[in-house]
Amino acid sequence: MIPKTVIAIAAICVLTGCETDAPATGGTAAAGDIRQFEGAKAGQAEMAIQNMGYRLVRSQGLTSFWYNDAIADCAQIVTSEGRYASITSVDPGVCA
Repeated sequence: MIPKTVIAIAAICVLTGCETDAPATGGTAAAGDIRQFEGAKAGQAEMAIQNMGYRLVRSQGLTSFWYNDAIADCAQIVTSEGRYASITSVDPGVCA
């Protein structure tokens, strides 16, 4: 039987990706990394986003703002029908 810890670590690796890709063009590297969660179920992706160093700074309706102190990136996440419909890098001042 596989311990629950091993299963949890494997799930995090799947959600966050186990290899490094080149940053997406037209945005910060962080926005490219976090954008992989577009379309994901909000409840399942939230822990993976936190593991990437983001913290929730505020929510307004179905829009939440997450900030990563290490890379000074602010991400705006819009949720629709329980899924992350869009993830956009915005000015860090928005998360202040």
